[in-house]
Amino acid sequence: MKAAVTLKENYEFRRTYQKGVSAVSPVMVLYCRKNRLGRNRLGLVSSTKLGHAVVRNRCRRRLREVYRLEKPQLKTGYDIILVARSRTATAPWPELQKQFRRLCRKVDLMKEPV
Repeated sequence: MKAAVTLKENYEFRRTYQKGVSAVSPVMVLYCRKNRLGRNRLGLVSSTKLGHAVVRNRCRRRLREVYRLEKPQLKTGYDIILVARSRTATAPWPELQKQFRRLCRKVDLMKEPV
């Protein structure tokens, strides 16, 4: 993923947490906020509570991939933060995809079907 499409700075994360909307599932937490860039930017969070670096990196890889696969169905112009939870590393792949779609619908990120 290119650096231009990721959230990097602390103030970007803080602004999205404070002014955005959120949705929670047992597998992940999704925060989103409109930006004025015309494209989506993704931020991934996996705290040390999840485990060692191997586990945290696995969680980030799984969240990045579920976002990549669903990206064509998402509206553009949003900052999106995905926070990994303890079940992110072990949840079955279909469950991860299903929960991501559910959270996106909950915060109205999905495009309308044509």
